[in-house]
Amino acid sequence: MADRSHSSERPRSFIATGVILLLALVACQPSSENGGAATRTTDPDPLALAPSGQPYSEDRTPCADRAPERQALWGELHVHSSLSMDAWLWDVRNGPDATYRFAKGEKALLPPLDEAGVPTRAAQLERPIDFAALTDHASFQGEVALCSRPGSSRYTSQACRLFRGETEIPASPLGDFGVRMSALSDALDAAATSIRRNAALCGDPSDETCRSSMKTVWEEQQAAAERHYDRSEGCRFTTLHAYEYTATPGLAKVHHNVIFRNANVPASPIAWIDEPDVYGLWDELRKQCLEAGIGCDVITLPHNSNLSNGNMFAITGTDLPLEQQRARAVLRGDIERLVEITQIKGDSECRNGFAGVIGATDEFCGYEEWRGPEVEDCGADGKGYGALMDKGCVSRKDYVRYALLEGFREQRRIGVNPFKLGIIAATDTHNANPGDVEEYSYQGWQGSPDATPQQRLDPGNSPINAKNSLASNPGGIAGVWAEENSRDAIFDAMKRKETFGTSGPRITARFFAGWDYPEALCGDPELVAKGYSGGVPMGGDLPPRPDGARAPTFVLSAMRDLGTPDHPGGLLQRAQIVKGWVDAEGDFHQEIIDVAGGANEASVDGETCQPRGVGHNSLCRVWTDPDFDAARNAVYYARVLENPSCRWSAIQCLEEGETERNASCADPSVPKTIQERLWTSPIWYEPGPSERAPSGAGRGL
Repeated sequence: MADRSHSSERPRSFIATGVILLLALVACQPSSENGGAATRTTDPDPLALAPSGQPYSEDRTPCADRAPERQALWGELHVHSSLSMDAWLWDVRNGPDATYRFAKGEKALLPPLDEAGVPTRAAQLERPIDFAALTDHASFQGEVALCSRPGSSRYTSQACRLFRGETEIPASPLGDFGVRMSALSDALDAAATSIRRNAALCGDPSDETCRSSMKTVWEEQQAAAERHYDRSEGCRFTTLHAYEYTATPGLAKVHHNVIFRNANVPASPIAWIDEPDVYGLWDELRKQCLEAGIGCDVITLPHNSNLSNGNMFAITGTDLPLEQQRARAVLRGDIERLVEITQIKGDSECRNGFAGVIGATDEFCGYEEWRGPEVEDCGADGKGYGALMDKGCVSRKDYVRYALLEGFREQRRIGVNPFKLGIIAATDTHNANPGDVEEYSYQGWQGSPDATPQQRLDPGNSPINAKNSLASNPGGIAGVWAEENSRDAIFDAMKRKETFGTSGPRITARFFAGWDYPEALCGDPELVAKGYSGGVPMGGDLPPRPDGARAPTFVLSAMRDLGTPDHPGGLLQRAQIVKGWVDAEGDFHQEIIDVAGGANEASVDGETCQPRGVGHNSLCRVWTDPDFDAARNAVYYARVLENPSCRWSAIQCLEEGETERNASCADPSVPKTIQERLWTSPIWYEPGPSERAPSGAGRGL
């Protein structure tokens, strides 16, 4: 049958503690949006079967729109509401309910606030999304609720009054925002590698006031997610219970979003302020979720590894006994299934110029970089701090492509690959507007500080003391191939890594690998069915090499985003396969292959932002790796690029008019065009026992 599910057009479809600790933490929603704890379902209807053929993990009606060969669903796995401390300080007042309503297509009001405290700026999605996870910062959830809700036991405290800006804010290099944020925390050490709760606000360690408040807020988040989850056969919208583990040691981002399968979740978030070791996070999720006997399942995904100074994918605990190291790697690999490859604070796919990375320059690695090429290389195993203040080194371990290869290097060392990561994209917007990714309607991401075009285009506007608003972008969106729009189907897709991410457009791609796909498969209406039956999709592991097979064959089929009548999507320029492997010396190798389409003369009119030149509505290719080495591990993922289009900043410069334009509009260092793109999750190859090179043979891993 025709590939009905491979359509890109769906109708639904830091900064401070006492020593500058750039965090992103938690406020509260208005009391009208509060509710009771979510009802937990531990006894799903045994007659209702999920798409996998197993019972649903929750009570719900099966979806009427089911696609056995899976359909593309669009969603947001990283968004903040007024519950997040930074968002609240930026005058964001929309809470969980308003966030979910926005995702479903309803209009929302954004800051700035009028004299009555009401938001004044309208925003609405051009196209609703299918699913959303509200990932407000777990650390200081309780403190923010106590300080922002009149009548709380700590509301009139000095710390809360400072947080709300109701007392004189002392002069500080942190600025007003940093001082107000620091009101809720104490520095634990001068290196600012960890934080602790403000004793004056929360009491001595035996005082559970702040932790109890955090639990209450978590229950309110759950209740909102349950209210907006469509359990009817219409399956119009899915919510996922989630939060952000906001680890920011030494101002390096080591943040992870925590996403749950259903409403059976731990009683309280596991926050960085309480558990400063990310391996502790995974161990607690194992104990409180996976092994708790409550029907709980969970994954985590890191974001902004581009700002981690080599910390995100660093291997710690190498002095532990080998079996303990292996157990840690297994646990990490079991829970950490996906990685966020791009968002508002830059791209984390790749970067040219790293030592120990061999291969031709990738001309498309410079997409939305937050830190310039002048930043020092940390080295293969070096680490630094301060990236959120644009300080410290940059590492190949800050980028997804090289994390995948680091996994091979670790597998050689201990026998376990902890970095078999699928790919998604997200926004990380702090405006409670999930999925709002269009360049032409971009309104910033941090409330009042970047609410106007003038603020967004000002290279000196730096509300988080980290990077100016001009360097930001609208972010990306997550795609999953799922049988239906339900929690189980979406979560299963994420666990098996049948996911992809785009920089915003709703480009879709199918990516399969096997050993004997026919060359004519691109013209076959049964492409998807034969893709599944003859191999594995994105996120999978190639099966053992059959006798007589020389090399794996890949099928990559991509379709453009049709857009809307008023704003058609861009044409596709090229489809690529990115291959990586590690040699015997431990160097990383990368190869980028144009498999369909390629360089063309497409461009953009600088005065109108109208596209010029030819492109493709779809691209497809059956490709066999001519340089395949059966004795060496390899990883492959696909990247699809549109023709050039105008960046949001160029669009808003044109809208400002020549006389009102910000000076940055004439700055040649500010990119005026971009190439929107899609990334699929990888497919991995591992040699069987009979194919592995003998020890010392020097073929690499």
